[in-house]
Amino acid sequence: MSDATTGESRRIRLTLSYDGTAYAGWQRQKNAVSVQQTVEEAIHKVTAQFSAVTGASRTDAGVHAMGQAAHFDTISTIPPEKFPFALNPLLPPDIRVLSGCEAPVDFHARFCAQAKRYLYHIHNAPHASAIHRRTEMHVPIPLHIEPMRKAASALIGVHDFSAFCASGGSYKTPVREIYSIRIARNNAHIILSVYGNAFLYRMVRIITGTLIAVGQAKLPVSCFEHALQTGNRLLLGATAPAHGLCLEQVEYDPSFIQTEPDTSEHTRPYG
Repeated sequence: MSDATTGESRRIRLTLSYDGTAYAGWQRQKNAVSVQQTVEEAIHKVTAQFSAVTGASRTDAGVHAMGQAAHFDTISTIPPEKFPFALNPLLPPDIRVLSGCEAPVDFHARFCAQAKRYLYHIHNAPHASAIHRRTEMHVPIPLHIEPMRKAASALIGVHDFSAFCASGGSYKTPVREIYSIRIARNNAHIILSVYGNAFLYRMVRIITGTLIAVGQAKLPVSCFEHALQTGNRLLLGATAPAHGLCLEQVEYDPSFIQTEPDTSEHTRPYG
């Protein structure tokens, strides 16, 4: 399938949702299938040209997304809002393009992002969920929410998060700002929402694993304060598994904003 071209390049912004279970993460890999590769191949079939797709977040293998943002350049004449309808029939059912719009030529999905919100889903019950086993971490030991909330409050604001980066990560500066951390419970379901300007490699999963340890009284409430002061990763808990993590939203300056899709079907009510 291909369409006519104008010869004039346009920058298209997409919003995507995907179940990351079957993929080696967002970023193209040499020996494994990635979300980026799969989307690029679909765009090639539609436009008859190869277009590199840049994502706002290079999610790890097994991590999911409800609102991943991405951009690509094309000379295709397909209207931007029609790209979801053109691409989705060519994509596997675990990847959906939710919306498309034309973006300014200086828009960059990753570098223009001003904030991101990640969700981490936990199933806190003696037995794992059969239905949500791919999207929730099972924690059989009861978690105490109030100590978790108290510990998380130490992370709000601008800090050096050197202790919160897994080996293999790279960054120009470890300084990040976290705007809010919310922990809500609905029976066996616990959802952790982390909202900040940017995150280090596996930072949200390290925060989550540490909060689980705090909720089980395996680490003190003060562990985050001490890790921020010392930069010592050993003061924190284990890195939580990838499959409980989901990129919910990426935010941009109003000049880059498109009408966001309704993702309410992907969420559950939490009190």
